[in-house]
Amino acid sequence: MAIVVNMPRLSDTMEEGTVANWLKNVGDRVEEGDILAEIETDKATMEFESFNEGTLLHIGVQEGETTKVDELLAIIGEEGEDISSLLDGSSREESTQEEQTETNEESVEDDVETNTTASVQLPEGVVVVTMPRLSDTMEEGTVASWLKNVGDFVEEGEILAEIETDKATMEFESFNEGTLLYTGLAVGDTAKVDDLLAIIGPEGTDISGVAENFVAEVPKTQAELTEEKPKETPKPTPTVEKITEAPKVNPAAAPTTNSNGRIYISPLARKIAEEKSIPLHQIQGSGENGRIIKRDVEFYTPSATPEAAPTAKFVATGQEDFDEINHSQMRKVIAKRLGESKFSAPHYYLAVEFDMDNAIAFRQQFNSIPDTKISFNDIVVKACALALRQHPQVNSQWFDDRMKLNNHVHIGVAVAVEDGLVVPVVKFANEQTLPQIGSAVRDFAGRARNKKLTPKEMEGSTFTISNLGMFGIESFTSIINQPNSAILSVGSIVEKPVVKNGQIVVGNTMKLTLACDHRTVDGATGAAFLQTLKGFIENPVTMLV
Repeated sequence: MAIVVNMPRLSDTMEEGTVANWLKNVGDRVEEGDILAEIETDKATMEFESFNEGTLLHIGVQEGETTKVDELLAIIGEEGEDISSLLDGSSREESTQEEQTETNEESVEDDVETNTTASVQLPEGVVVVTMPRLSDTMEEGTVASWLKNVGDFVEEGEILAEIETDKATMEFESFNEGTLLYTGLAVGDTAKVDDLLAIIGPEGTDISGVAENFVAEVPKTQAELTEEKPKETPKPTPTVEKITEAPKVNPAAAPTTNSNGRIYISPLARKIAEEKSIPLHQIQGSGENGRIIKRDVEFYTPSATPEAAPTAKFVATGQEDFDEINHSQMRKVIAKRLGESKFSAPHYYLAVEFDMDNAIAFRQQFNSIPDTKISFNDIVVKACALALRQHPQVNSQWFDDRMKLNNHVHIGVAVAVEDGLVVPVVKFANEQTLPQIGSAVRDFAGRARNKKLTPKEMEGSTFTISNLGMFGIESFTSIINQPNSAILSVGSIVEKPVVKNGQIVVGNTMKLTLACDHRTVDGATGAAFLQTLKGFIENPVTMLV
């Protein structure tokens, strides 16, 4: 009787194996104990011994091919034995799966037809505005504020609303003109991309039934399925016209602040205020709808009485009390992305302590140059950029089907904001000077706190740095910002006794911790990167060569 040989589990972590070499061919006699094939596992290439004897009747996996554990590898039996039933068993399973897929496709078609039928014909001049996709990772958005009310006339180019995405709060510009007839979301409400946001059209137009019967655009996979199997006599069905508007930053009218405390100010006014170190929240805006403009900053006079510091909420002794706060979009995405990273990427950590005496002296000399100011964080960013060029494996990214070794260096710098954490990216950091890096990081940090960063400025990092040293944290570990392979945690500089040349002296040290994805960065690779980084940070003049 023929015996089915399945892909064996040759290690405790093995999930699939690749046939490196067949040592027997179809038709060859196989004795018990003979080496049947060489199997490449996740750890090594191992010889696979046969526990059966007979003739090799069928090979299910060719050399170089991969299959999962317990799937068909080969069939051994008597010479000339009919094994069609064993092969048909696999075929029947495949056909069952195909039939199930066809059934699912048919049900999708039925759903599509039902959804489409639910749509209604729009009155003339009426446009449905849907939740736009304002970033590459955006799946849903929250209305932070409406700048137009139902019944207001909307000009083309006017700001309709502010939408809070997973990365920033962005002004949403209308590409249509007409009266705002309907808003589908209240302030603070959240909806998925392509869901109904608003309806614009001629004043007095009857839109009853439009909002109730609106159907979002069919997902791509479903659309593809319907295209693959078109109906012989398709029924023309009226559909809702959908216009997804793209984001545009426009300094149009807006209140001075919204419910989230965001300050509305013209770019020129903001620049003047920063130069004069004027606190923006103390300026009263006189522009359209309360926006701060140039003359407001120029004529600002500081208040004689300083603002009272915020006090903690009073709670009676022995009384339980709490406040509930809804998750912001940023907090939701942070939880999702970091959870995926922590639970999917095998993190390990390498901790080192660097001598910072030379770096301190270097920074003092550098900052003595007029109009020049760099921070220790700028030195770390530059040193990492140069070290990554020598260790591309650390500058890599992991994907399910491939690994990308980046020859460019884009370093993400984590910035804490009120709602969580954003990571603007210093592009081509290895090619920038220390003052250029410092200027870019300060600009990013300032605009991040005001939610002025664009999605493009937060994309494309190949490595990330998180610095909590300014908060007095000596050492910590971070979660990798996927798909990157590593993230560096930077602690504070500590003055303490150290041993130099056999003598105990006062020195300055800084602890750094490198979190690595073991799928791409092995321990020795991470250690080699830190050694190179140590050379640059402890001798920063080498970065100028």
